[in-house]
Amino acid sequence: MKKIVIYPAEVLRQTTPRIEKVDGSLKGDVSELKKVLSASANGAGLAATQIGLDRRFFGLKDVKTKEVEVFINPEIEVVFGEKVYPKIKVEGGKDEDFLEGCLSFPDYYGTVKRFLKITASWEELIGEKLVKRKKDMSGFEAIVFQHELDHLNGVLFVDRILEEGGKFYKEVNKEMVVWEVRKVVEGEIG
Repeated sequence: MKKIVIYPAEVLRQTTPRIEKVDGSLKGDVSELKKVLSASANGAGLAATQIGLDRRFFGLKDVKTKEVEVFINPEIEVVFGEKVYPKIKVEGGKDEDFLEGCLSFPDYYGTVKRFLKITASWEELIGEKLVKRKKDMSGFEAIVFQHELDHLNGVLFVDRILEEGGKFYKEVNKEMVVWEVRKVVEGEIG
């Protein structure tokens, strides 16, 4: 099974080409991505680039069923509202910042502005064909879709944090410690 590529691997900065045909290689790559994401304890999504493949697809893992759905040639067709820092409800009904993470940045988390509702389109591999799909997504699913689509365009969540001035943390001994995102982007992972 392939391993997850860790930053600063060059493949994470590549813009992936559109997939035009179904062949054995594509089927094998899709199967491999599903295996890697399924085996990940806390991964919600995984882009092909994160397992070293210059291919335009990613997988999202259903929070409840743990099933992995693969999105080939994904696009965002419509966005609703403005990008915001998502919030989550915690104990006592209090709102806290949603901290986005990435399997290619173990132990790092941060706040990233995302659209909370989108209309997404993609192709699904069915037998020997790519079949068009379209769906409105909101909340966590929309956030993860945007994160993985960024990967296919060579954009990383740390780039978004840096350009937007978001908060950035490193998990140290199960506690979130404020960290300098610029150092991580420049390759000084510590």
